[in-house]
Order: sequence, then C-alpha cells, then structure tokens
Amino acid sequence: MEVSSIFPDSMNLLATSDHSSVVSMNLFVALLCACIVIGHLLEENRWMNESITALAIGLCTGVIILFTTGGKSSHLLVFSEELFFNYLLPPIIFNAGFQVKKKQFFRNFLTIMLFGAVGTLISFAIISIGAIHFFEKMNVGPLKIGDYLAIGAIFSATDSVCTLQVLNQDETPLLYSLVFGEGVVNDATSVVLFNAIQSFDLTHINSAIALKFIGSFLYLFVASTLLGAFAGLLSAYIIKKLYFGRHSTDREVALMILMAYLSYMLAELFNLSAILTVFFCGIVMSHYTWHNVTESSRVTTKHAFATLSFVAEIFIFLYVGMDAMDIEKWKIVSSSPGTPIGVSSVLLGLVLVGRAAFVFPLSFLSNLTKKSPDEKIEFKEQITIWWAGLMRGAVSMALAYNQFTRSGHTHLRENAVMITSTITVVLFSTVVFGLMTKPIVRFFLPCSKYVPSLSSEPSTPNFKSLRVPLLGNAQDDTEANYQSSQYNITRPTSLRMLLSIPSHTVHHYWRKFDNGFMRPVFGGRGFVPFLPGSPTDPH
Repeated sequence: MEVSSIFPDSMNLLATSDHSSVVSMNLFVALLCACIVIGHLLEENRWMNESITALAIGLCTGVIILFTTGGKSSHLLVFSEELFFNYLLPPIIFNAGFQVKKKQFFRNFLTIMLFGAVGTLISFAIISIGAIHFFEKMNVGPLKIGDYLAIGAIFSATDSVCTLQVLNQDETPLLYSLVFGEGVVNDATSVVLFNAIQSFDLTHINSAIALKFIGSFLYLFVASTLLGAFAGLLSAYIIKKLYFGRHSTDREVALMILMAYLSYMLAELFNLSAILTVFFCGIVMSHYTWHNVTESSRVTTKHAFATLSFVAEIFIFLYVGMDAMDIEKWKIVSSSPGTPIGVSSVLLGLVLVGRAAFVFPLSFLSNLTKKSPDEKIEFKEQITIWWAGLMRGAVSMALAYNQFTRSGHTHLRENAVMITSTITVVLFSTVVFGLMTKPIVRFFLPCSKYVPSLSSEPSTPNFKSLRVPLLGNAQDDTEANYQSSQYNITRPTSLRMLLSIPSHTVHHYWRKFDNGFMRPVFGGRGFVPFLPGSPTDPH
C-alpha cells in the first residue's frame, strides 16, 4: 500500500506547498535576472543604480502579486532574519574588505573609527531622544524605553551597500574610504547596540550598567577583529604550506570561500560582531592568502566574491521593494494613515539631524590632527559624506523586523506603525537620496581633482589600472618620484612627515614587521616559495 493512500490529504497539501515554493523561487530568480539586465541597460544613467532598479522592480512585482491574489499577499518569499544575516550579508561585507584599498583605508583609520563608532553613538542618542520626545505626542502606541532605544539603533545603521554603488573608489578615493569604512563600522556598531539593548535590563540604568555596556562594546570590537585576522592568517598559512594549486585549483578556491564563511559563523557562535570579523578576514585574505594561490585561482576568487556580493545586494533590495506592498501591515494602520506618515517624517528629520550632528564636528576634530591641507576633509567633502550616509537599507529593515515582528508578521498597531514607517524611510532615502548622490558627488568633487597613479602591479585583488598615490614605501620611491614630477606634487621631507603625520611612521614600522616576519610565515606578494606551476613560476 502506498503512503499517499494512507495520508492522502497531507500528501496533497505537501505537494501543493512544494509546488508553490518552486514557483516562487522561479519567479524570484527571473526577477533577479531582470534586475541585472535592466541595470546593465541603465549603466550610463547618472541617476540610476542597481539598488534603485531592484527596488522599483520589487515594488512593481508586489503590486502585480497583490492584484493577482485579490489583495491577500504581495510576497514571493517570507522575510527571514536567518537568511539575511547568515547568507546574504556575509558575502557583501567580506567582498568589501577583500576589495578595499588597504593603504587608503588604514591611512584614514582614526577618522573612520570616529565616524563609524563615535558618530553612530551620537546619531543613536539623538534619534532615541527625538523618538521619545515626538512619538509620545503622536499617539503611536504603548512603546517601552527598550523600543525607543531600539529605534535609535535601527535608524543609526547607514546603508553602506547602496552608498558604495553610488561612489567610485578610483574617482573619489578619500571620500570612498571614509564612507565605506564608516559604513562597515557603523553596521557593526548598530548591530552591537541593538543586541546590547535586547540583552541589558534597561528599566534601571545606572553607572555600573553603562560601564558594563562600554566594556562589552570594546570587547566585541577587539575580539571580533582578532578572530577575523586569525581566520585570514590561518587560511594563508594552510594554503602556503600545503600549496593545493599544484594538484587542484578548485581546492584552494573552495578553502578560501569556506574559511571566509567560517570566520563569520564562528563570530556568531561566540556572540561577537560577525560583520567586523568577516570584514577584517577579507582584508587579511587579500593581503596574504590571495597571493599564495595560483594565477587562475586569483582571478576566480576575485570574481566569485564580487559576484556573490552583487547577487546578494540585488536580492536584498528586490525583497525590500516587494515587502513595501505587504497588505497585512498597511491594513492595521489604515484606520489612522496620518500616523505612519508623521512617524516617517519625524524619523527622516532625526536621521538628517543625527548625521549632521557628528559629521561636521568630528570632521573638524579630525582636521585638527592633520597638518597637511591635502589630507584635511574639506567642507564640500563633509557635505558629500553627510549626504551619502543618509540612506537606510537592509540592516535597518532586518533590525526592525527583529524588534517589531514575530516570524515576519505583526498584529499590534504600534508595531505595524513602526514597520511601515521603517519601510517608508528605507524607500524614500534609498530612492530620493540615492538618486541625488551621484550628481552631488560630481558637483562637489569633480574627478579631475584626483591624480591617477602609474602602478602596474596589483597589490590587492582590485585589478583596475587607475591607482591613487597613497603611503609611500621603499620599493615605490622611483615610481613616486616620477609621479611627483609628472603632476608637480610637492613631496614632504621625512622630518616633516614624522612630525605632521604619525601614521606614516606607524606604517613604516608595520612594513618592516610585515616584510621581516609576517610575509615569510604567511606568504604574500614577493614571499611565495617557488614551485613549478606556482604564481611565481614565469612559465
């Protein structure tokens, strides 16, 4: 006797469910393909980018599904925090670290930390206090102090994904490194703040709890960074010693991908900041591991990581667009439509004020530490940094779902108001601010301001030919001297550099330590042992 004859109803129900899932996945993959094709056709458009394209397609798809289902649903897939944090976010953050120009990033590290950590805390405080002040007067609902603080963390998270698609790291290197670095540290800080809010007892806040919170944040930052560096160094050492490429390039590519993902999941296992861990793992892998693999594996990993990141970004924005049409949430707030509009307007205003409250003062403080006018953040650049970080995206959505829904659904009015307001802020900021960012960058920072470098050998996985003059070192002196004469750049003396820019001295000692110990042990450019068929083999 067949199983289906014993349980006919349950088997039919299961078959129907499986068929619906297959149909949904087919439609979603087709929409991803459509986003890529349309994004390619709009490549030269000064206003559009893939994020806005995916949002627009998601919105249109949501409307179509609403009509075809009789207004019952607008979803092909149900939102899952596990899907977002465990599968979509890791490739995006890792690729950001893997492709970053390390010299420019670490040259501005203190400024990036000021913006990403201190700035996020300032924005968090302003948004939280503003929400408490305004929402209690707007009849939002019985929100608790934890909800208000969570709102501050949710809307302090900038959308580095969308911002990085707008900017170009070769055209605006300083601006890119600041916004990019701030975005990664900001996401990590926002998630840590959000988790701390959920784990700490906020009904009785005192100095002991505040000190414990600060200590926890510092521990998370340092431990997460060290774990990411350890995972990257471990992969470099294993590949350097065993040299998989002499037998199979597939193994070394697979090991790089799996070690990168393992660093993220280990951070989740140990309750650390997985975003910071996988980001620094990407930086270390690009500095050591990437140079230890064969030439074909270098090309493969570079494009594999970039492709995974690209698809994950499109997936997120496509879903956000579709979720904006979720009829369930809008029905709950339909009795008072003015409330979510008012809440969204207040949140947008607080985002604007909160970002301005730290970008301009912290830029002023950063400029005080820099003697060279070329390294100071000009007012036009400050305006661009302020504007580029106004967008809110997938991280805000995921945190809002975590705080105000259960399994993607909500039935309380105050929770529905916050979810619909978050969707409105994300859509408005991504579309409006995103559309205007490209023209603003081109207006304030023309490409002619930045001088291309003449370096021919890539030291990172970024193969683009235009490079930017960054921190000098002994092996680049000839190139740098030629570049200086070509573009009439005044080179400061060593004494002036020592007195005015201490980071140059730190970089000098790091290079000596790196060349003397790290590279001989873990590999890297110039220290890969010669083997037939290895990256150093001229044949």
